[in-house]
Amino acid sequence: MKRAFDLFCVILTAPLWVPLLGVVALLVRVKLGSPVFFRQARPGLHGKSFQLVKFRSMTSQRDASGQLLPDAQRLTAFGRLLRSTSLDELPELWNVLRGEMSLVGPRPLLVEYLPLYSPRQARRHDVRPGLTGLAQVKGRNALTWEEKFEWDVRYVEDRSLLLDLKILALTVRAVLIRDGISAAGAATMPRFTGASPKSPPTIQSLR
Repeated sequence: MKRAFDLFCVILTAPLWVPLLGVVALLVRVKLGSPVFFRQARPGLHGKSFQLVKFRSMTSQRDASGQLLPDAQRLTAFGRLLRSTSLDELPELWNVLRGEMSLVGPRPLLVEYLPLYSPRQARRHDVRPGLTGLAQVKGRNALTWEEKFEWDVRYVEDRSLLLDLKILALTVRAVLIRDGISAAGAATMPRFTGASPKSPPTIQSLR
């Protein structure tokens, strides 16, 4: 049912997002140059790796030793606009069509984080990753890692088509008001360094 819902929504809205995809691709090429797309291995369902596709939102500037500069120095005003409007995520609809992602689910993070999760946090991989999820409508990058993962697990436990519809509606609101784009004091989100030994944070249900 969920997979059919994803395909129905993506195919039905194709006349809207396909032209937008082309316009944004052209703007990225002009503003940031090549490559237009950012590709990276991410863990999907049951931790199986797949190639995530996004629009590039940062420059490729490096220091004298050849290392990439910090995110804050490579993220341009155009890149910030892409991220704040979530337009950089548009190519992930291809991942949805391929069955590697869903419209709603925990966001796919870095493969290197896999051994760092607690057993409870690792449950976020019991479902396909999503373009948006509970963590995104509950604070996005303004949340701590522990809070994000707890919302991810809550989604796994409570998932339903009705919940997906609520999250999609709340995502539109979050994008319009550009809420929680980055963590406090950071251009994006600090790296996850491991599960906290403390109990998971107490959060309220969306329902």
